[in-house]
Amino acid sequence: MNDVISLRWKLSLSYVLVAISVVCLVSLAANFLLERQFRDYVKERQEERNRQTVALLARQYQAPGVWKETTVQAIGINALEQGMIVKVRDAGGEVIWDATRHNNGLCQQMLSHMARNMSSRYPNWNGGYTVARYSAKNQFQTVGSVEIGYYGPFFYTDTDLAFINTLNRILLGVTVCTLLVALVVGVAMARSVSAPISRVIETTGRIAEGRYEQRVEHRTDIKELHQLTGAINGLADSLQKQELLRKRLSADVAHELRTPLATVQSHLEAMIDGIWAADPSRLKSCHEEILRLSRMVQDLHKLSKYEGEDLKLERTRFDLGELARAIVLNFEHEFKNKSVALELRTGPIPAPVLADRDKLSQVLVNLLANALKFTPAGGRVEMVIAPQQRGVQMVLRDTGIGIAAADLPNIFERFYRADPSRNRLSGGSGIGLAIVKAIVDAHQGTVTVESQPGRGSTFTVFIPAAPSPQDRE
Repeated sequence: MNDVISLRWKLSLSYVLVAISVVCLVSLAANFLLERQFRDYVKERQEERNRQTVALLARQYQAPGVWKETTVQAIGINALEQGMIVKVRDAGGEVIWDATRHNNGLCQQMLSHMARNMSSRYPNWNGGYTVARYSAKNQFQTVGSVEIGYYGPFFYTDTDLAFINTLNRILLGVTVCTLLVALVVGVAMARSVSAPISRVIETTGRIAEGRYEQRVEHRTDIKELHQLTGAINGLADSLQKQELLRKRLSADVAHELRTPLATVQSHLEAMIDGIWAADPSRLKSCHEEILRLSRMVQDLHKLSKYEGEDLKLERTRFDLGELARAIVLNFEHEFKNKSVALELRTGPIPAPVLADRDKLSQVLVNLLANALKFTPAGGRVEMVIAPQQRGVQMVLRDTGIGIAAADLPNIFERFYRADPSRNRLSGGSGIGLAIVKAIVDAHQGTVTVESQPGRGSTFTVFIPAAPSPQDRE
């Protein structure tokens, strides 16, 4: 694992690399564009200075053959100080003033200095002495010519080089500052991202150890990290809930098995000891408890089969309303004996489904039995079957004792009973609703419940009209 780099370092380095890349690209672009513009500017400036010098010299012409030589000399010396070697001729070609005659040593020294300046900037520079020739005109009359020599095709003065070097130092300073800022921002951003992830890792490690009460408390404004911490906390909630249900399941199974076994054991011991006679009533009581155990085992077997991955659905197309009418007919006697009204509403339109008829029959039977069990005498149970756009919906409403809000999330868990006393007067093993959910899930449908204590419950089952490609059939 030595080649693994932490997220914090990767993010910090990525910020630095991006900053370096951007600054380098900007610097290269700036140098390229600015230098090209600066070259054009230097050339234009040289040409402008040349023409200004020529214009000044032409104005020194007074009369045919007469020039203000003192002023011409002053202009030539000033031009020489600016890097221009001036030679002035009259209309006849006679030299009036020549900078090389005035101070040839200075001219050569100036050209050598310019060559060094350009070579320092451009190591492979191939510049040389360049001469530009201009006609000298005074009042629209050509009075002579001017030759201006300089180091070309262009040259940088000491001021120009100082400007370029200052610009490069500024860019270098900006680069260094940008890298420092990028490093600081990168570390800060990496910390803001890695800190919650580290806490998530720590929390998930504790959850993996079985400490399901652990939660990620870190708050973040990053959407994905907020979703990640929410998902981890949701997973912890689910695992904690499953752990509590597992413990409760163990206790419930033990209770459900202990009660009939204890009854059978006590009856048999009493009959063996001669306390009770082995008459039909005693034997019948033992037989009923054994049947109760058998039903419980059968229900558990059904549930394990319905929840198994190898469940096979024998799908046929049938009318769910017709199936409901047959099952309601079978329950009429039991509802009548308990004085609970039972009504089925199917409507004029058939409710066709492509499903396992026997298993959906089990769903309807379990829901009706559950409603009958928890609806007192004088109550009412109503079943409504209605076709929907993409399937069939079955709604079962009762006016029974209802379910507390705290118990609703667990009502489809096996052996779960909202009544903590587990009053056996209600009968049943607590597996019926778990079987309902397993069968509905196998059909890729949904089952939900709404309830208020004392006002009854409403179970809603939706069965798709046709199976999806991912169906396990």
